[in-house]
Amino acid sequence: MSSPEANSTIPWPPKNVPVSVLIPVKNEQSNIEECLRRLQWANQIVVVDSQSTDQTVALSEALGAEVYQFHYSAEGWPKKKNWALEQVSWRNEWVLILDADEYMTPELAQEIEQVVTGKYPPGNGCGDGYWLNRRFMFLGQWIKHCGYYPSYNVRLFKHALGRYERIGNLGQTGSGDNEVHEHIVLKTGEAGYLKHDFLHYAYPNLSVWVEKHNRYSTWEAHAMLAKDEGGVKPSLFGGPIARKRWLKAKTRKMPFRPLLRFLYGYLLKGGFRDGYAGFVMCRLMAWYDFISLAKFHELRLQEKTAK
Repeated sequence: MSSPEANSTIPWPPKNVPVSVLIPVKNEQSNIEECLRRLQWANQIVVVDSQSTDQTVALSEALGAEVYQFHYSAEGWPKKKNWALEQVSWRNEWVLILDADEYMTPELAQEIEQVVTGKYPPGNGCGDGYWLNRRFMFLGQWIKHCGYYPSYNVRLFKHALGRYERIGNLGQTGSGDNEVHEHIVLKTGEAGYLKHDFLHYAYPNLSVWVEKHNRYSTWEAHAMLAKDEGGVKPSLFGGPIARKRWLKAKTRKMPFRPLLRFLYGYLLKGGFRDGYAGFVMCRLMAWYDFISLAKFHELRLQEKTAK
């Protein structure tokens, strides 16, 4: 598997770096080995599994990970990562969260080692949590535009200070037992930013992209229908998540939003510069907005019929 850092001369950090890594999984045998091999410098790796039927557990244990089994409650809460943050015996103050299809880079690993050992230069953040940037890999290349880069999430934080928000009141969306749409909320407020990226191989082929976004669109439709999703509230004057949700709330029900989504990604955000892959990505994201809106109208029709 080729990757943007294939020719990197930066070494990995020494072993036993005091950070705990949390990886939620289910049937990830195609990704978990590469993910774990890039994390051998961390002194605790925890894999939280949802009863995988492939070799995920065996491969994880062979590479030194602690494996916990998570059983999703019919009530829908807690989800996997918040459950792990509460229930696992964490060895370290700092926790790093990655999915199995997200791969660490030596540059980011060195930066994380500086943070958790107190060597990171002052002025780069509040010191209690950090936004990490990711590079989406799609159709064999890094998507540098389309609105997909930069793509920041809070993934490194002091365990006692961070939990995923609870987004509720959406009914049965079929979105699974893992926090996908939820974000980490820190008790201390906004986090700092690290400089380097990790790699995200979320979509090995187009069928996987369509399958995932078909599920995500069901969640989006329920979110449009709900009066209060919970979690971080939309606000033009809030943090990055609040501002993004404010903009989304103002535009998500527009009938021409799919066209705007394509034009935004392909022209305004330079998706054309990513060639054919950029064109496909922008068309797919427009389809995602369209099917989300169509499912929302379907839910409204079902509500009216049920009355």
